[in-house]
Amino acid sequence: MTDKTTNGLGSNILPIDDDELSALHARLETVAGQHDLVDIGYRIVDTPIGRLMLAATGSGLLRVAFESEGFDAVLDDLAHRVSSRILCAPMMLDDAAHQLGEYFDGRRQEFTLPLDYRLSSGFRRQVQQSLPTIGYGHTVTYAELARAVGNPKAVRAVGTACATNPLPVVVPCHRVLRTDGSLGGYLGGLEAKSALLAMESAA
Repeated sequence: MTDKTTNGLGSNILPIDDDELSALHARLETVAGQHDLVDIGYRIVDTPIGRLMLAATGSGLLRVAFESEGFDAVLDDLAHRVSSRILCAPMMLDDAAHQLGEYFDGRRQEFTLPLDYRLSSGFRRQVQQSLPTIGYGHTVTYAELARAVGNPKAVRAVGTACATNPLPVVVPCHRVLRTDGSLGGYLGGLEAKSALLAMESAA
């Protein structure tokens, strides 16, 4: 006999196993995409520096968040700043997840993902868009980066732009150090920044 559960309203419903639930969610994701019902898709991936949440729009990767930031808080922020039409949509982030996997496996040194920089503006965006020019395994100082973007006196503003980078790892703010060679701040914590630099220097 098949076990049944009661929904509290007097009607019996069959339990749904994990495979069926996953299939239903995949169908929801597909239908939502076909009918343009989702503005932001997200998924969570496991990495050597902890779980990361990836979020993207139709324009590209929008956010990479560390678990320490609180994934629910990040999604709430995206709902307020971009759109409340958000769905866990793993397929939408397949390429980003794949490239991150290659990066952490040491098989990728440069990301080729479309990026959506709308969470930043002005000088911060200018600095963040310059970060991918810092080569894998290389570092620069905040002062050097300030000069590179044409504003040598804006060292503190450069530090702020790095600290508020919405796309860490993919947009490599971890490659920017203080003039004395110390790590400086990092959204994911200094342990994560140190691990990324050690991984890249060992390649």
